[in-house]
Amino acid sequence: MDFEPLILTFKLASITTVLLFVIAIPLCYWLVQTRSKTKPIIETLVSMPLVLPPTVLGFYFLVFLSPNTVFGNWLENILGIKLIFSFTGLVIASIIYSLPFMVHPIQAGLSALPKSYTETAKLMGKSKWTILSKILIPNIKPAILTGLVLTFAHTIGEFGVVLMIGGNIPGKTKVASIAIYDEVETLNYAAANQYSLILLIISFVILLSVYLINGGYLKRTVR
Repeated sequence: MDFEPLILTFKLASITTVLLFVIAIPLCYWLVQTRSKTKPIIETLVSMPLVLPPTVLGFYFLVFLSPNTVFGNWLENILGIKLIFSFTGLVIASIIYSLPFMVHPIQAGLSALPKSYTETAKLMGKSKWTILSKILIPNIKPAILTGLVLTFAHTIGEFGVVLMIGGNIPGKTKVASIAIYDEVETLNYAAANQYSLILLIISFVILLSVYLINGGYLKRTVR
């Protein structure tokens, strides 16, 4: 069994999860605090991957970053950055595709906190960064954990987007979901079963851990 697709999958999921966490925290804070008229538009854009077929997102990503476009040509020929059929392109596509799985739990966690937390801190002269990092984030640990795990698990299971953006390059863009597809195409069901079983077990363990940890946290909070 070739473990390279699995290693590449977990590498992609880990990088995507970390980067999305960094992006989601300030974005969620803004969404909760803002009264801007653009908020519904931003929330709609964030949630689009939930309803769009992965191939639609992958297609427009290909079109937008193609060397035939002005932006794609600028990236590849001026900056020397090639995103199509590259691991970097997979990361960017995964960030966009998994964005709601990180944003929604964290946004819900921040929205559920009493407004008195923020108002009291502001009266004490605390900066927005201090309020977010020292007061709000420590009080939404279950929401953060849920966002991290859902993002990681969702990235592991990506297929349509990674296939269109990354193709099927061994050691570079061939993740586990693509490897399973390849094995099924060649009627090598034993290998496909091995990959699938590993992903199934890991996903189950990850999700079970979230429920157990969050359940224990809530019990401790109630007590």
